[in-house]
Amino acid sequence: MLNRRDVVKKIQSALTAHLFISGLGSPSYDLHAAGDNPKNFYLWGAMGGAAMMGLGLAMARPDKKIAVLTGDGEQLMGLGALATIGVAKPHNLAVIVLDNGHFAETGMQQSHTSQGVDLSAVAASCGFAYTCTVEDAAGLADLLHQLQKGIGPLCAVVQVSAAPVPRSLPILDGAELKNRFRRALNLDPL
Repeated sequence: MLNRRDVVKKIQSALTAHLFISGLGSPSYDLHAAGDNPKNFYLWGAMGGAAMMGLGLAMARPDKKIAVLTGDGEQLMGLGALATIGVAKPHNLAVIVLDNGHFAETGMQQSHTSQGVDLSAVAASCGFAYTCTVEDAAGLADLLHQLQKGIGPLCAVVQVSAAPVPRSLPILDGAELKNRFRRALNLDPL
């Protein structure tokens, strides 16, 4: 199994031009630990919403590349998002699911992915242009290559260890986070 922090650090380092949306909990901690950046938008209290927020941003800003980092538990709560993204077909959107097979934020209960649900296959059936499951360093290298090519929509399920890692808490103030992200997009704060 891959180390989630190493995976996110490599993705963020490879995608310097991308805007990042990270889902509730571990994906946000991982993205922050990889390097806080005004182009990172951390979702708080929106379980299941990261992929849809990424879709909205991809549609509003087709000139920008968007990477969503989410967990298997969160993506399972937003399965309909995969269908909507598949229909909309944004060329500039990548959804990267960090799959540890558990609902880490609620007590490490096994998620559906540990019982056979294949989110990559779900995304493929919804019409994503590229899908894959990453299980090792070679698969991660291939994913980084695909991400840099910019084929979208892309869905990658990255198998990561469920071992706990220290929390790295990003900005919690929603207004501050929103305005910082808007400034990164050369928009006035609201």
